[in-house]
This record gives sequence, structure tokens and C-alpha cells, in this order.
Amino acid sequence: MRRRRTIGLGAALAIPTLALAQSFAPRGSQVFEVGSVKPTPPNTKSTGVRPAGGNRYVGLGIPLRSYLYVAYQVRPEQIVGGPSWMDKELYDLNAKADQPTSIETLHIMLQNILTDRFKLQFHFEKKDMRAYVLTVDKNGPKNLTAHPNPRAGDVALDQSLGPGLNKWHAHCASMDFFAWRLSQTVPDPIINQTGLESCFDFDLNFVREQFPGSPVVPPLEAVVGPSIYDALKNQLGLKLESKKAPVEVMVIDHAERPTEN
Repeated sequence: MRRRRTIGLGAALAIPTLALAQSFAPRGSQVFEVGSVKPTPPNTKSTGVRPAGGNRYVGLGIPLRSYLYVAYQVRPEQIVGGPSWMDKELYDLNAKADQPTSIETLHIMLQNILTDRFKLQFHFEKKDMRAYVLTVDKNGPKNLTAHPNPRAGDVALDQSLGPGLNKWHAHCASMDFFAWRLSQTVPDPIINQTGLESCFDFDLNFVREQFPGSPVVPPLEAVVGPSIYDALKNQLGLKLESKKAPVEVMVIDHAERPTEN
């Protein structure tokens, strides 16, 4: 039986000082045992890209640039350059590791199959831009139940979206993964500086703010609930601050359409 532990208020943690630019998912040399990437047939409905079964990554009807957002867990403004077809042409992906593994390792494998099949050449730069930094609040994290031996198949982060109210339920979500998903509700990248390892179960409820380009919701005074900042602090013991920071950006120097698998 898998044991879990809960991080409570005031738990003693060693929080490392991280560079603000550490916003991309970890990179490494792990690869899928088998995998295919091929153009999506016409009139196929996209179903997104997701991990499956603890040892696979699958995608249907996704452009290359969107695959890269998922593989590196970043926002669109952090991957620049490359040919125009990266945003337009759709591809299906089906890749399998030789055994169940962690979600972090699956993301590394996804990075490497994309680099190999699309003959990607790229480099990283740092660009000053507005960003949010996620840290542990002064009183420490709370209401986070940790999994000591997570596998990719354990990961789930479900959202229930009401009229302006977001209800999140996480199961075995790492802070890096959570920060990336949370960044899709705000206008700038979120950089995880919590220093919290492992993956966690937790619930988070907040009223989504109105930012330029965000979906229209009823006036905030008509929606009952805390702001994202108050929710993170009071429900999870985390702190989110907006500031200008050197954020890592991937620049695509070269990409080719994949050949037959």
C-alpha cells in the first residue's frame, strides 16, 4: 500500500534559491522505446495531447509548436521563431516507453521525440518580461498531500469552470506542472520557486481575474470567491507575485516536416 504524507502549516522545508529563468521543464536523454509522428488525416477532430497509462504520450490533430508548449511546459511567448507551418500543420503522435515512469521523464521523452522527428535545432536565450513567481508563503505550505513514489499514470489536474469561478482538484501534480497549468489563467509565465519536490493532492478554488484577451465572465462583484492570490495563500500556503524577470525563451533555428516513421 502506497504511503502518503501531508505537509502541514509550518512544516520545516529547505527551500533552495532558484534562478528566475528556470521556467522550462527539465531536459535529459531519456527516449521512448517506440513512437510515431505523422500528419493528421483531413477532417480529423483534435483531441489534444496527453500522457496515458503511465508509459505513453498521445496526441491527435496538434501543431508542432503546441506539442512543444506541452513538452517544455511553457507559455506561447516562450517559444519563438521557426517556419510558419509549425503553427498550422497538424500531426498525430503515439509514443510508448518500455515501462511506467514519472511524468517528468515522459515530458523529457516527448521533447526528444519531437527534436528527432522534426530535426529541430534551437537555442535558449533570456528575455526580460513580466512574469509571476510562485513561492512558499512565510507560514509554510498547507493542505498538500505528497506522493513519495509517483508515476506518470497517477497525475491528474481537473478543472471545473463556472461563470468566473475555477475549482481545481489535483492528484499527484508536481509544482512545476501546477505552475504551468496555472499560467494558462494569467497573462504571463509562472516560474516555480517553491522548492517543493514530489507531487501533491490538493484542491484550489478561486475567481478568475479579467485580463486582456481572457474569456469574458460576469463582473467580479457578481462572482463569489477569493482571488487567485488569496486562494493560493489561504488554501495552499503559497504566494504568487508579479514582477519583471529574466525568463528563458526557446528560439527555433531550424525545423523540418517529419518523414515516414
